[in-house]
Amino acid sequence: MPLALLALAIGAFGIGTTEFVIMGLLPEVAADYGATIPTAGLLVTGYALGVVLGAPLMTVLGTRIPRKRMLMVLMGLFVVGNVLSALAPSFGLMLTGRVVASLAHGAFFGIGSVVAAGLVAPEKKAGAIAMMFTGLTVANVVGVPFGTYLGQSAGWRATFLVVAGLGVLGLAGIARLVPEQPRPKGVRVRHELAAFRNAQVLLAMAMTVLGFGGVFAAITYITPMMTETAGFADSSVTWLLVLFGAGMVAGNLIGGRFADRRLMPLLYVSLGSLAVVLALFTFTAHNKIAAAVTLTLIGALGFATVPPLQKRVLDQASAAPTLASAVNIGAFNLGNALAAWLGGIVIAAGLGYTAPNWVGAALAGSALVLAIVSSALERRTPTTAETVTEAADPRRPERVTTAASH
Repeated sequence: MPLALLALAIGAFGIGTTEFVIMGLLPEVAADYGATIPTAGLLVTGYALGVVLGAPLMTVLGTRIPRKRMLMVLMGLFVVGNVLSALAPSFGLMLTGRVVASLAHGAFFGIGSVVAAGLVAPEKKAGAIAMMFTGLTVANVVGVPFGTYLGQSAGWRATFLVVAGLGVLGLAGIARLVPEQPRPKGVRVRHELAAFRNAQVLLAMAMTVLGFGGVFAAITYITPMMTETAGFADSSVTWLLVLFGAGMVAGNLIGGRFADRRLMPLLYVSLGSLAVVLALFTFTAHNKIAAAVTLTLIGALGFATVPPLQKRVLDQASAAPTLASAVNIGAFNLGNALAAWLGGIVIAAGLGYTAPNWVGAALAGSALVLAIVSSALERRTPTTAETVTEAADPRRPERVTTAASH
C-alpha cells in the first residue's frame, strides 16, 4: 500500500477521535459551561447533522479544486473547528466549533476514498479504502480512551487542542505524501448529481443507513446497558469501548480484504451475522463475559460492512464518484442519528435498556434485504461494459448477420 494512505489514515484518526471523544467528556463540558447533560448532548447532535449537511456542501464546493488541495483545505477547516472548540468562552461558540469541524468530516472521507482507490490497482481498491478507515477505527481504540483520560485529568480543552494538533499532522502528511491528482476534466455539479439517478447508488446508500445504523442502535445506549443490565462498574465502560474499537479495527481490515474479491457475498454474511448478533445481545447483555464478547463481535461485523459499502457506491457511481462517496459518509451519520432516536423511543416505552438491540437487528436485517434486492436487480440489468462487449463481439450471430447483409 502507498505511504500516502498513512497521511489519510492520520487525518481519519483525528476526525474519529473528535467525533467520539465528546461522549466521554460531556459531564466536564456541561459543568464548565453550567449546562445540563441533555443540553451538552447537542454537541453530539450538532456534529452529526454537520456531517450530513457538510458532506455534499463541501464536496460541491470542491468540484473545481484538485482533490489533494481540497483534502488540505478540509483538514485546515478541521483544525480551525477544534481550536475554536478548545478556546470557546461560551457554549454557543463551543457548538459552533463542533459544527465547523464536522463540515470537513464527510467530504474528507468521501474525497479521501476516491483518492485512496486511485492510488492502487483496481483489485486493491477496497483494501486501500479500508487502510484509510483504519485511522477511524484505531481512534476508538486509542484516541477516544486517551482523549477522555486527558480531558478528565488536564481539562477537556486540552483534548481538543491535541486533536487540533493531529489535524496539523494530517495536513502536513497530505501535503508531503499524497500525489497530485488533477481534477477530472468535464466534471460539473450536474454531472456529479447524475449519479443519484442510479438506483444501485441509492440502494447502496440505503444499506449504509440501515446497516451501520443497526450498530449505533445498541452502542448509543451501551453505558446504561452494561452498568444496569450486565452489572459492570462505571469505570469498566472505557475498556468495553476499547473492545468494541478493537472489533472495529479487525472488521475493517477483514472487510477491506474480502470486498475486493466477493463484495456482495461479504455484505450478505456481514449484514446477516450482524442482525443475528444484535438480536442475541438482548440475552447476552445479562452476562459480563458474554456481553463483552458480543460487543466485540458487533464492532467487527458492523465495520466489516464499511469498505464494501463505500466501494459499492464508488463502483456504481464510477463516472462521477466524488459527491456520491461523500454523501455515503453522511449516510453513515444519518443512520447513527436514526438508530439512536429509535433506540430512545423503545427505552422510553419501558421496554428496557436491551430493547435497542432488537431495533438494531431489524435495521441490519432490512439492510440485508436491500442487498439481496440490489444484487437481483444487477443480474437482470446488464452493465454498460457488458453491453459494449457484446456489441463488439464478432462471434455473436447478430454481428455476423449484419456483416453478411453488407
